[in-house]
Amino acid sequence: MAEPQRHPEEFREPSATDLAAIEQEMPLIEAEVMLLDAQITLLFSDAVPTEMDWQRLRRAQRRVLREARDLLAARGAPVRRVA
Repeated sequence: MAEPQRHPEEFREPSATDLAAIEQEMPLIEAEVMLLDAQITLLFSDAVPTEMDWQRLRRAQRRVLREARDLLAARGAPVRRVA
């Protein structure tokens, strides 16, 4: 059986532009990982979640929202503020 043909784009290394975009998104990626970690802790904990666990979740949620807002602002997208 013949191997499928691959497009040349599949073999290229990330460009400087690609790496810069990843670097710009890294704070949001890290915030999302922290949120996922807090959610997993709540879901799979053997004990009843403590107030500290809930605070950690809320803090992670706020950080994701803040980093997403900052990323959009850095890209020049209009940011709508809600009171």
